[in-house]
Amino acid sequence: MSKESPNSAHQESYLIRTEHLSRTYTMGDQQVHALRGVSNHIDRGTFVAIMGPSGSGKSTFMNIIGCLDKPSGGKYFLDGVDVSSLNRDQLAEIRNKKIGFVFQQFNLLARTSALENVELPLLYADVPASERKRRAHEALERVGLGGRVHHHPNQMSGGQQQRVAIARALVTQPKLILADEPTGNLDSETSIEVMTLFQELWKTGITIVLVTHEPDIAGFAGRVISMKDGRVRIDRRQEPADARAALARERALRAQEHPEELAPGEPAP
Repeated sequence: MSKESPNSAHQESYLIRTEHLSRTYTMGDQQVHALRGVSNHIDRGTFVAIMGPSGSGKSTFMNIIGCLDKPSGGKYFLDGVDVSSLNRDQLAEIRNKKIGFVFQQFNLLARTSALENVELPLLYADVPASERKRRAHEALERVGLGGRVHHHPNQMSGGQQQRVAIARALVTQPKLILADEPTGNLDSETSIEVMTLFQELWKTGITIVLVTHEPDIAGFAGRVISMKDGRVRIDRRQEPADARAALARERALRAQEHPEELAPGEPAP
């Protein structure tokens, strides 16, 4: 945890910087202190996992850095801009231009195709139809779903739906992807597939901040921030586990235990 204000030379590398960030909710006669003076920073092009038990403040912190909520006190700088005092319309504009969101529940529209789901953020930004389709196609290709652009969510597996959600987050070419428990509804192998994709995106320079309660998922990030009682308790950098290698091990184990589950044409490891 950084308690000192960074100097100007270092500020250029920070995509996210918070100073004494606090968030208090009033519930009846009680005040709940969800964040208590969090000062921290996240460098551009890093992959950070945020962990903590229920009520630790991790979701509140995620909502504030995603411009979905405003702090009660302190300051929040995103890409060098103090966004802590912006109004609702200004926050919406920043969300649409600079941040891509991935959620546990996928949040896809059931009656629309993968292509149309990915196009949605561009539709809200008034991007012309031909440009929307081109960029949505590119995003789906990037996540390995170029052959399923016309499929609906009920025609895809959970892992494929999450890939559509990631493509939707990518289509605006954001500087930051925020992923809130993105593997929470997925089995072990599919979870690692998703983490493989996140690591690939991270290697292209995209900043990724992921909230998870699973230590093995956090192990794929290069930095882990653990929160408790509204404060950062542990902030450590680590050598991230190789998701592609972990996926190969998981598939090898499945092949040994359940060879009948190998997909047609899928070689046994």
